[in-house]
Amino acid sequence: MTKILQIIALLLLTNIALADSFVIKDIRVEGLQRISAGTVFNFLTVKVGDEMTDKDAKSIIRALFKSKYFNDVQVEQQDGVLVIKVSERPAISSIEFVGNKDLDSKELLKSLSQIGFSEGQVYEKAMLERVELELERQYFSRGKYGVTINSEVTPLSRNRVAVRITMAEGVIATIGGINIVGNNAYDDDELLEGFESTTGSWLSVFTSDNQYSRQKLSADLETLRSFYLDRGYVDFTVESTQVTITDDKKQMFITINIAEGDRYKIKEVRLAGDLIVPEKELFDLVTIRKDAVFSRKAITKTTEALTARLGDDGYAFANVNAVPSIDRDNNEVSLTFFVDPGRRAYVRRINIAGNSKTRDVVLRREMRQQESSWISTKDVNQSRARIQRLGYFEDVNVETNPVAGTADQVDLDYNVTEMASGSLSAGIGFSQSDGIIFNANVTQKNFLGSGKHINFGFNNSSINTVYSFGYTDPFVTVDGISQGFNAFYRKTDTTEANLARYNTDVYGGDINFGIPISESNRIRLALGYENTTIKLPNDNRIQRYQDFIDKEGSQFDTWSLTLGWSNDTRDNATLPTSGMNQSLSAEVSIPVGSLQYYKLRYKNDWYHPISDSLTLALGGNLGYADGYGDTEELPFFQNFYAGGMRSVRGYQSNTLGIKENREALGGNFLVTGGAEIIFPVPFMKKTLKSFRLSAFTDFGNVYDVSQDFDAGLLRYSAGLSAIWISPFGAMSFSVAQPFNEQEGDTTEAFQFSLGSTF
Repeated sequence: MTKILQIIALLLLTNIALADSFVIKDIRVEGLQRISAGTVFNFLTVKVGDEMTDKDAKSIIRALFKSKYFNDVQVEQQDGVLVIKVSERPAISSIEFVGNKDLDSKELLKSLSQIGFSEGQVYEKAMLERVELELERQYFSRGKYGVTINSEVTPLSRNRVAVRITMAEGVIATIGGINIVGNNAYDDDELLEGFESTTGSWLSVFTSDNQYSRQKLSADLETLRSFYLDRGYVDFTVESTQVTITDDKKQMFITINIAEGDRYKIKEVRLAGDLIVPEKELFDLVTIRKDAVFSRKAITKTTEALTARLGDDGYAFANVNAVPSIDRDNNEVSLTFFVDPGRRAYVRRINIAGNSKTRDVVLRREMRQQESSWISTKDVNQSRARIQRLGYFEDVNVETNPVAGTADQVDLDYNVTEMASGSLSAGIGFSQSDGIIFNANVTQKNFLGSGKHINFGFNNSSINTVYSFGYTDPFVTVDGISQGFNAFYRKTDTTEANLARYNTDVYGGDINFGIPISESNRIRLALGYENTTIKLPNDNRIQRYQDFIDKEGSQFDTWSLTLGWSNDTRDNATLPTSGMNQSLSAEVSIPVGSLQYYKLRYKNDWYHPISDSLTLALGGNLGYADGYGDTEELPFFQNFYAGGMRSVRGYQSNTLGIKENREALGGNFLVTGGAEIIFPVPFMKKTLKSFRLSAFTDFGNVYDVSQDFDAGLLRYSAGLSAIWISPFGAMSFSVAQPFNEQEGDTTEAFQFSLGSTF
């Protein structure tokens, strides 16, 4: 409409009564209200003393209309005075939104102000029409195709208007049906299984998977294309897609027309180009072979593997392209992987930025990529992973930058974002096994930016009272040998721990060393000392406990040596999804102390992703202990125990094994294990890194020295578990159904642990 008015005004210019040109004696502007005369003068192409012509008048009118400040502009001359008469457009006094639930009013006003439609600005009807169209588009993107938008402009005094935009949002259109036409090899259900768009189920109220979205449909079409290309249908195409909506705008129907084509097999696979690495070694990385069904996924995997292998030898900018040669007569594809390694690149410098607190040496000693050597993508990524695992940094990024003026040198820039590596906490927690827990802990994992660890803790529960202090230097030598020591005092009352009753007072400590023997393997050596005082209750004493004290005494000084081996390839130390963590240790109390016994332990946790969202976890725990030399049997307070959240869920903590007076005695042989399927939180679009759920099955028991291993005595359970790494500590919950329980077993269907436990 504005354009039409401008055209009409320009046509009228030809009838402006300027019979002859004249010299401008003065310039006067009439009709201004809010806009200053200076603003008008800025648009004029003439000034006092200039000769005024019809052409100048047209230029003035055109410029003033173009400014969008005026509804009408007239140019006249009175006795040599140029008179410009204007009619200002109204100003927007207020903008009000009514009925908008999906779109926030404040955000809308902020967005409109960025395009010049806000309070105080000149009102333009064309701009309001654009606003209506944009609001409609936003509702369409949310699946509300029945939205209606009405605008009301109310004139106010002083040439102002109030704008009121009313929105009837309607309901989100759901998918009434998805129909695939042209599929012969696979039925609709199999093809639609991977779609984000669905016709819905009772879960749709949470997942919204039955709501139509153009973006979701585009992703689904790509999923469909990948489905066929990964199964050999080289000529597959999506010929057309129709989306129709019902008259009430509440349901969408999608029809996808496809042409499957024929299924192709691999005729041959070749490597070509500059094969820097031995051909056999490269060919071993090829995952798609002769006579296999054509698969784009397998081709992509092979390309990535070949590129990564070349990168390990310094060819960081290698390029591998898979070129197919299609024989449509025989439905075969010949694949040639062309290898272009490019120049071998060397690392000139490794630059580190962002570590304002942590010393450079703490990061550089984790580096597996070295300066002045050729670049290895494996070592670059391994260095990044090791820095990330330190726990001092929120994020670690690395960039490879070519050195200007050279063709074979790069700089590596590691940028870190530091986070608090120390904590001072005090709090209260609760555990079904430990009861109410009072704790206070001071921990600094990166003391003064040196990478050294110190900690001090106090914990008090109905079972344990613990004071502890520890110090570790993870790099006491440049080879990564660690050295540390711990000191503690622990007082235990087993009455509240579902165990046969006795009290202990223990103080001691250890000095330990860790020796890396490979990237993921480590040996641990420790020398420890404990002073233990045992006290039995006055009544209902366990006879074997009394017999042990009568023979060995009630106070013991024990010196022990520990040799351990660990292998850790997990991707995350807290909530892993892949890799393995296994450890083997042997602890022996040496004869210089009061008691002689030994303990052997093996623990293995294995994680394997079985899909993008599911992880299989398998675990096992074995322990065996016994006395030797002058100590004929294992001290009863060194027994293993089973049952509870950290063992066999569904059974009360520490209650498995033989009992006396209905109290668990533990045993010298421990067998526990289980399997879990870890899955993300349902209905959550974004995966929560600090929370996970799992379906599990556990098994295990402890055996006394008088028992032989009997698989029939193993207890089992199955259920669901949840773990949340909260700011207050780990929170674990499980619901389990026990199996094979025996008389005297104490079961618990629901178990939980809140807060930190020690």
